Amino acid sequence: MSVKVRIPTPLQRITGGKEEVETTPGRVIDIVGELDKKFPGIAERISEGGKIRRFVNIYVNEEDIRFLDAENTAVKDGDELSIVPAIAGGRQ
Repeated sequence: MSVKVRIPTPLQRITGGKEEVETTPGRVIDIVGELDKKFPGIAERISEGGKIRRFVNIYVNEEDIRFLDAENTAVKDGDELSIVPAIAGGRQ
């Protein structure tokens, strides 16, 4: 089996328009590195210095990794990882 990774629209130009890709299980930060091997440039938009950028939210099976083990959260066979850019702005 593998891990399904949901790619947000702003990053789909890096993945050739793919909304979802598959990769091997591992820690979240390792998966980001693996994605970068397949899709060069994606890691710099998601992480910096081994940490997930603060404006990027990542969920493993709909659980926010900030409430798990952050970048070190284990992702197993059959899990789903979602990358969600934070939305800011609006009117006050």
